[in-house]
Amino acid sequence: MNRCSEAYDTYCHMAVNADIDMMVKEEIEVYEEPVLIQDVEVSVKQEWESNQCDKSFTSNSLLIRHQRTHTGETPYHCNQCDKNFSRNATLIVHQRKHSGEKPYMCNQCDKGFTRKDNLIVHQRIHRGEKPYQCNQCDKAFLKKSNLIVHQSRHSGKKPYQCNQCDKAYTQKGDLKNHQRSHTGETPYHCNKCDKAFSQNSILIRHQRTHNGEKPYQCNQCNKAFSQKYNLIEHQSKHSGDIPYQCNQCDKAFLRKNNLIVHQSMHSGKKPYQCNQCEKTFSQKGVLKKHQQSYTGKKQYQCNQCDKAFLQNSDLIKHQRTHTGEKPYLCNQCHKTFSRKDILIVHQSIHSGERPYQCNQCDKAFS
Repeated sequence: MNRCSEAYDTYCHMAVNADIDMMVKEEIEVYEEPVLIQDVEVSVKQEWESNQCDKSFTSNSLLIRHQRTHTGETPYHCNQCDKNFSRNATLIVHQRKHSGEKPYMCNQCDKGFTRKDNLIVHQRIHRGEKPYQCNQCDKAFLKKSNLIVHQSRHSGKKPYQCNQCDKAYTQKGDLKNHQRSHTGETPYHCNKCDKAFSQNSILIRHQRTHNGEKPYQCNQCNKAFSQKYNLIEHQSKHSGDIPYQCNQCDKAFLRKNNLIVHQSMHSGKKPYQCNQCEKTFSQKGVLKKHQQSYTGKKQYQCNQCDKAFLQNSDLIKHQRTHTGEKPYLCNQCHKTFSRKDILIVHQSIHSGERPYQCNQCDKAFS
């Protein structure tokens, strides 16, 4: 009996002092150690039960961590901003946003990640792996969360309701992002300029204007793009596919939001009104651009010269003078152009169209 007790004490001491990766497990759980007493195997195990729900845990530390979901306690404080967290591991990952540390490196490209799970998802892109299959259609996804969002489209369920308006969402994260439009909160700060954003995904897109990263590559011509929708738009030039068709005229669009904007021209609806004048707009983004004309602030700065612009779209056009990029391709002569409006003017040469008529003579112009 004494030998058994000594063996078990030695085991417990080793377990407590084990070097466990804190990003995998912050706390050391109680191990189930079989102890032989008179040739009978006994499993030493204890459970800790929550007094606020019916969950139970294998260690007191896990119970304490769980109870914070009930109390809202966030004892781990970031010393570089005012954020607090319920878990030390979450704080450590958050602090990497300040330091720029990306300890998880892809061994097939030069990308780094702040979290191991993000690296695992990224590596599936190289392998072409999409392990999460929808059981109602043939679509598959890299991440389980993307599958869950997709499946909600089949069910139509939107369980996360905004308490300030009538919008509802399939994911809690989408609701939180939306609620910032009410509060004005912009918690995601760029570490290279003074801009801040309501969503981390918008910050990541913005940071590409600083670092020049273009992660989205066309598999037919090797062109690369900083944003996914630009790649999709580009690939349609290869396939000829224009999926969003107006049901009131013969126009079609590559992007759904462009179709929605176009349809507002048929309806005449302009729900977005300027609070400094009487002008109304069909799109919220156009209203925001209009309101910038009052402030005169040019917040979009070129990182290759000293020019600045009121609108991000103008900055993008300007940056093409540095890069030489000409993304707009004529489908009749294969000439390329840096701006869409120049392409449209060029295409009138092929069509013979001259829509601009002089009101004092019979001349018309393209």
